Amino acid sequence: MNKKNNSRTVFITGCDTGIGNATALYFQQHGWNVSATMLNPANETTLVTLPHVICPKLDVTDKASIDAAITETLQEFGHIDVVVNNAGYGLIGAFETLSDEQVRRQFDTNVFGLMDVCRAVLPYFRQQNSGTLINVSSMVGRIPLPLYSLYNASKFAVEGFSEGLIYELEPFNIRIKLIEPGSVKTAFFQGSSDRENSTGENAYIAFSQAQLAVMDEIGANGISKETAAETIFKSAIDNSSRVRYSVGMDAKVLMAARRLLPDPAFIRLIKIGLSPSLFASARRRLYQFQR
Repeated sequence: MNKKNNSRTVFITGCDTGIGNATALYFQQHGWNVSATMLNPANETTLVTLPHVICPKLDVTDKASIDAAITETLQEFGHIDVVVNNAGYGLIGAFETLSDEQVRRQFDTNVFGLMDVCRAVLPYFRQQNSGTLINVSSMVGRIPLPLYSLYNASKFAVEGFSEGLIYELEPFNIRIKLIEPGSVKTAFFQGSSDRENSTGENAYIAFSQAQLAVMDEIGANGISKETAAETIFKSAIDNSSRVRYSVGMDAKVLMAARRLLPDPAFIRLIKIGLSPSLFASARRRLYQFQR
């Protein structure tokens, strides 16, 4: 069925699960046409049943699939107004434990894949003299955390790339938005991230186990994916020159601390905040207070 209409159209990557899936649903509920692209459309059971939604197959590491998904979206809806680069891969672990293949996959997905989506859609945006690129970064794109060195680096790259594009694309009325979530309750903290020790280096085992236990508990109590989706939607309809949108109190507080504190003080703050013993003590006090 041809779904061309006067509604605005959003093209979203990484809609199989998590923030991408919630964002597709949120835009649809607010009357948009939605191209909810994903790696495995055959597994999707909800979005495919909704009006004005299509689910093209897209792998951001495959340029042909990017082009095909954009073509399908234009054929179906006639136009694209907003692109949400949400697809991502989480590589977590001490740097020495991660293989070259893992490192390349991190950047192929989070950086080069995002760039390839932008490269594919920008000629269309320039032709219509409008469009919004929303790149889902992370709090750790500005605030490095332990065991996230490669993931940090990929999101730092997204931040720099996105901000640099502002100057190039402003003459064509193309806006750039950056979404910087803190801890979000998604599969990222429930086993979907890559934590495999591929080099066999065991020097970091004790540190990694203790640190990841704290981070996973923080993630389990993070904001909902629907809250992140709402922020993405708000950025899409925000016609101001605002670029960055933090999501979650942890992101907002740590961003403020990063601006105010010198490096040694900020690094100490992160160490204290992620200390397993101090975190456990704070958690016990919180639970006692809740009772």
